[in-house]
Amino acid sequence: IAKWYGAQVTGVCSTRNLELVRSIGADQVIDYTQEDFTRTGQRYDLIFQLAGTTPPLAFRRVLTPKGRLVLSSGDSPGRVIGPVGRIIKAMLLSPFIGGQTMRPFVAKASSDDLQFLRELIEAGRITPVIDRTYPLSEAADAIRYLETGRARGKVVISVSTAPTANTTRVGNPRAMGAE
Repeated sequence: IAKWYGAQVTGVCSTRNLELVRSIGADQVIDYTQEDFTRTGQRYDLIFQLAGTTPPLAFRRVLTPKGRLVLSSGDSPGRVIGPVGRIIKAMLLSPFIGGQTMRPFVAKASSDDLQFLRELIEAGRITPVIDRTYPLSEAADAIRYLETGRARGKVVISVSTAPTANTTRVGNPRAMGAE
């Protein structure tokens, strides 16, 4: 979606996901198993942390002076409250770090937002990456798969009464906004 809006996008992922991240339109891809993107010297206006264990304060060195860090999750092994602790810490620190801000991501989808996304998908401007689809009767298997942390894209649970096969669609989705 950021590409559709004209943003330059850098994706940070493991070696396993490099081609997938390139295929959905990232301008630059950094393999975190080979390079610490917080030490490259590059600066970002906006960082979405969708996964990982990088401490929120480590992002300060790569955010622009008025940059924003948006946290949606992150691994927190051994902690009772999981990623919530990282999000709370970022929120508490945010007022004390100058012009930079740290905020949690909270989805507030409206029917207008969903219609807009539908139009982008139907027009082929963006393509959701779907790793696997499970029928509702196999929802427990879908959750177990998600818990492995190996999903590459969305895991869909179909509530349709029509039979559905467990499918894998990860691979070569159209680049977001690239034509």
